[in-house]
Amino acid sequence: MLNERQTAIFKTIVEEFIRTAEPVGSKTLMNMLDFTCSSATIRNEMAALEDMGLLEKTHTSSGRVPSSKGYRYYVENLMEKQLDESVKNSLQTVFKEKHYTLDEVVKKSCDILSQMTSLTSLVLGPDSRSQTLQHIQLFPISDRTAVAVFITDHGHTENKTFQFDESVSLNDIQTCCNLLNDKLSGTPINHVLEKMDEIKPLMAACVKRHEVLFEAFVNAFVRFASDNVYCSGQSNMLYQPEFADIEKLKGLMKMLEDSSLWRQLADHEGDLAIRIGEDNEVLQSNNVSVVASKFHIHDGEEGQLMIVGPTRMHYNQVVALMEYMSRVIEEMYREES
Repeated sequence: MLNERQTAIFKTIVEEFIRTAEPVGSKTLMNMLDFTCSSATIRNEMAALEDMGLLEKTHTSSGRVPSSKGYRYYVENLMEKQLDESVKNSLQTVFKEKHYTLDEVVKKSCDILSQMTSLTSLVLGPDSRSQTLQHIQLFPISDRTAVAVFITDHGHTENKTFQFDESVSLNDIQTCCNLLNDKLSGTPINHVLEKMDEIKPLMAACVKRHEVLFEAFVNAFVRFASDNVYCSGQSNMLYQPEFADIEKLKGLMKMLEDSSLWRQLADHEGDLAIRIGEDNEVLQSNNVSVVASKFHIHDGEEGQLMIVGPTRMHYNQVVALMEYMSRVIEEMYREES
């Protein structure tokens, strides 16, 4: 699509704009290109790149900035992924310092991504709503404490800790678990709550303090069936020039709170997806890009890491970091399984 000179000019404009957030003009390019070219020739090539839809003019400068189409061309044809060995070593060290649970690994990965990129990161855990409840198991911890573990057919779990006084006994909780196992085993997670109403009279017939226990189990199922989305580094967007406009920032914060939107963005083929500005109808914004990387767990389950930021993000670094982090999570899951 582009000749050698156009490619060099376009790549330089994209990477300089990513670095400075300032439109790039012909005089700046003359000092940056590794070949001799007149200002007039550069301006002609910039005009040609603009006609192709890869560059845009701004209202405040004679320079050019990449368009959404331009960023797409860059990531698909020109981007060179970069991840220093020191970064890899740092990540390996972080996870080897302590024995983390799998949930902690995923959330810590999310926190690290937001810190290393100075952008916002999200993690979507495996979606338990498509699974069925297989079993509830009760583990006594002490005379006044027990943990109920809810297990799906895919091996996904949710824990509920019960701390009870003399009016609620361990025997009462075990009776409730047995009843729930009998009536709910094989039920899709997203249908469990509606079936709980049918079970309430049965629970009342065999347990004195059934209201307390019923509410406790319902709360556990609500958490189990909810979207497993964790977000880190929202405040990083305050320091991005693109979101200095308060209305744009409000729009972004509203997006971050919409878990259904991130589930839509998670629906893509392949392990990596890059959604750029207005070329993606789900985002409905020409200021935001999302890089998503899948991590695979046992029995075909998968989660996703996402980086959210301005279209002017360091794609080469972000993509390399995301792919590496996904592999780290997969290795941790293999060690735990």
